[in-house]
Amino acid sequence: MKQIEFTDGNFEEVVLKSDIPVIIDFWAAWCAPCRMIAPIIEDLANEFEGKAKVGKLDVDSNQDTAIKYGVRSIPTVLIIKNGEVVDTIIGALPKASFVQKLTAIL
Repeated sequence: MKQIEFTDGNFEEVVLKSDIPVIIDFWAAWCAPCRMIAPIIEDLANEFEGKAKVGKLDVDSNQDTAIKYGVRSIPTVLIIKNGEVVDTIIGALPKASFVQKLTAIL
């Protein structure tokens, strides 16, 4: 499964109304740590296919959603389940950290 491109326009439909957990990587093209975790996010999209939706939200072009969720530093990864934020990961952490947090809420 390829990762999903989340936007201000599709956020409610794709994320908040999802029947499975959603992992959102808040990122920007100019952010070096964001580029460091990009392959991890891609791996998660493949490993958790069918169990979770995984994707990215560009904070520069989707500022409304970033502001709504209080994203002040990137990368910030939110895990949303049943429309509620259940976990937040800030910064470039190793893949195992992401897998552990995701597995805990599935």
